[in-house]
Amino acid sequence: MKKLAVAVLALGLFQLPAVAAPVATETVSYMQDKVPVKPEDLPEAVKKTLGSDEYAGWEITTANLVTEEDQSQYFEVMVKKENQTAKIKLDQEGKVIE
Repeated sequence: MKKLAVAVLALGLFQLPAVAAPVATETVSYMQDKVPVKPEDLPEAVKKTLGSDEYAGWEITTANLVTEEDQSQYFEVMVKKENQTAKIKLDQEGKVIE
């Protein structure tokens, strides 16, 4: 009988509900809208920058118009040259964004 009481007591201890402390979580959402743009549809200023000597030999693979949460926009252009790739961010006036 004593063994039975110890066994019941031991099982009862495992049945106590666990109290979890509340955990504060912070969710950061970064909204960005990307719209594909054909290379030939890029603004002339952007094309002029990409056609300059600095980017000679680089070929446009994809281009996107990116709209940030604050409604600012820029062009994200992926380029390649032989086995190298690069991402160039340009504003509407063709200025490179660092």
